[in-house]
Amino acid sequence: MRAVRIHEYGGPEVLRWEEIPEPVCPDGKILVEIKAASINHLDLWVRKGLPRTPLPIILGSDGSGVVTQVGRGAEQWEEGDEVIIQPGTYCGECTFCTRGKENYCKQYGILGETENGTQCEFMLADTRNVER
Repeated sequence: MRAVRIHEYGGPEVLRWEEIPEPVCPDGKILVEIKAASINHLDLWVRKGLPRTPLPIILGSDGSGVVTQVGRGAEQWEEGDEVIIQPGTYCGECTFCTRGKENYCKQYGILGETENGTQCEFMLADTRNVER
């Protein structure tokens, strides 16, 4: 599949449109074929250098697409479902998450900053990160 990734920090010259392996859909996740991804200020900040960003990384926190595979344990989704991606990631089990305050989770992250994002052909998504 094709994806926009960075391997180092810098200006627009560090963006790479690359061929990388398509993700394999594990249990509890879904595979989404990205139909639309946008750019926002976070992409610029990540590219300029944020300390907890693992490199290389696929940029993009905003996007939408169509479910193409459903892992075991994610049966509330079906192939063909159209989804919008919610970019905040969190554990879902800590005190903050169980009270609906996911942004306080110690594992809180953002797609395209702390894990691969939406600027690709296919992305793995946790079921917490998609809405119909």
